[in-house]
Amino acid sequence: MKIDFNKNKDGLVPAIIQDAKTLNVLMLGYMNEEAFLKTNQSKKVTFYSRTKQRLWTKGEESGNFLHLVNIKLDCDNDTLLIHVNPEGPVCHKGTDTCWQEENSQKYGFISALEQIIENRKNQAHPDESYIASLFEKGMNKIAQKVGEEAVEVVIEAKDDNEDLFLNESADLLFHYLILLRAKGYELNDIVKVLEKRN
Repeated sequence: MKIDFNKNKDGLVPAIIQDAKTLNVLMLGYMNEEAFLKTNQSKKVTFYSRTKQRLWTKGEESGNFLHLVNIKLDCDNDTLLIHVNPEGPVCHKGTDTCWQEENSQKYGFISALEQIIENRKNQAHPDESYIASLFEKGMNKIAQKVGEEAVEVVIEAKDDNEDLFLNESADLLFHYLILLRAKGYELNDIVKVLEKRN
């Protein structure tokens, strides 16, 4: 890895810190060559602190270390992307990230859909929302819908109509997310179980 530490007169390159699991950006720091070498040697991310004018291993005071997973170099050889396993909050203000965001796993539209389900459960009137009406009917009705959709997926899996199979699969996933919410869980809880089994 040939990093261009001489591109800037101060000998520093930006180091973007990203959680290796959630892929959320946690913070931005700067490294000189010595900090880079120490990071690789210790497997704990070390920066060059511009305010302290010295090397600074993240967590040396708080215990909230950034454990190195891997380092990638950008196309111009002057910016690092560092994947880490964080130990505790990353920001000095006690938050998961320096942007005051929770460092939880996100699943794109699925996570947005989980939020819609939560909002409709708590705020929508059952006459105006299918989701709210299911929650009003209770656990038995929600579980029954998951069972019905699962059977429909199995039936469509035996046929050759891809459109029907995909639509029934979407219905099953949608109702399963509602069932998870009704039980007080979210998709992340299921992913954690699967990770433990791996």
